Amino acid sequence: MLRWILFILIYFFISFYGLQAIKSVTKNIWLHYLFIAVAIVVASNFIIQFTVYSEGRVLNPAKSYAFGFLLAFISLGFIIIPMLLGEDIIRFIYGLYDKMVNKNEGFYMPSRRKFISQIALGLAAVPFASLLYGMYRGKYRFRVLNYTLHFEDLPEAFDGYKITQISDIHSGSFDNREKIEYGVDLINKQQSDAIVFTGDMVNNKSSEMIPWKDLFSTLNAKDGVFSVLGNHDYGDYVRWPSDEAKAQNLQDLISLQKEMGYDVLLNESRFIEKNGARIALIGVENWGAGGFKKAGDLKKASEKVDENDFKILLSHDPSHWENEVIKDKYHYHLTLSGHTHGMQFGIEIPGWIKWSPVKWRYKYWAGIYKELGQYINVNRGFGYLGYPGRVGIWPEITVIELKKGTHSA
Repeated sequence: MLRWILFILIYFFISFYGLQAIKSVTKNIWLHYLFIAVAIVVASNFIIQFTVYSEGRVLNPAKSYAFGFLLAFISLGFIIIPMLLGEDIIRFIYGLYDKMVNKNEGFYMPSRRKFISQIALGLAAVPFASLLYGMYRGKYRFRVLNYTLHFEDLPEAFDGYKITQISDIHSGSFDNREKIEYGVDLINKQQSDAIVFTGDMVNNKSSEMIPWKDLFSTLNAKDGVFSVLGNHDYGDYVRWPSDEAKAQNLQDLISLQKEMGYDVLLNESRFIEKNGARIALIGVENWGAGGFKKAGDLKKASEKVDENDFKILLSHDPSHWENEVIKDKYHYHLTLSGHTHGMQFGIEIPGWIKWSPVKWRYKYWAGIYKELGQYINVNRGFGYLGYPGRVGIWPEITVIELKKGTHSA
């Protein structure tokens, strides 16, 4: 109850300053009423979705949109409040000075300046509009990112070998089949030798994937489709009637992926052979830092792999690469991860800037990194979670071409 009281107080504070800005810009009473009505509807919908219709921490499109609209509305306050509150402090100091120095009987503060409110509203419109765009356009703005990585010890037979990586489907959040069909078709159009999925097929429950099973079953590659589990696939973020029900949910999800034609690697390895040579594809269960499940067992997954084999590791959380993989006695040439989503929010201008607040949580959060002669690609994710959109960090399909040599670009 206390958290809801705090939420209402903070929300009222944000709404109050938003209304003050609008009142300073226009005297149209109906616009004032409209703003108040929108504020009430947004807050009420959020509270209802997360209390009356709550299923613990289960996220569905209705709850995600309630959160998204709330976030967009609150974003107005990030700009408006500092500017108008700063103006209020100046107005107060001016009024106090006028009373004490000019000995006025009353206490009068100068009225708000219209142009300050105009600037505040203009600037606030940028994050507000961006978040709305992300909800309706950005989340399905799929893009294909191509990388070519060179390895001196890559078997000659695999020179030019292509891998398509997708990650973080989060099928429980989807609300537009046509857009998802486009994304799946885009994956197949890459015509890679292998497709890998690096975890988080659902938000919480295996049943979330059933409406999308037929669509994702169409993924096809010459050497197969391989997958591993992510932290959300274990059902850890929802209440279950029993431990048995939770375990059955995980088994159902694994069975579902196998029915879709995916080779699920549960701390296991596979070999892809070509012209008498081979590369090892190794998949671990989720291993995450900071309280996330650590079911991944790198040594078990690699027990059938020789030290000199060319190794590609599928591990959902890039924290695993940072904390264990690059320090292991085995040399894992390439690790493919996801998990971060790039926070679904940031700024990326190739060759200029790559930034997201998630960088304060994860050192390796999006794209290709190299440490100790080993590479990792952190996929930004195919789907979305929580906020039902993406701003600046678009949904990603990664295509990595392996080349024999010494130069990577």
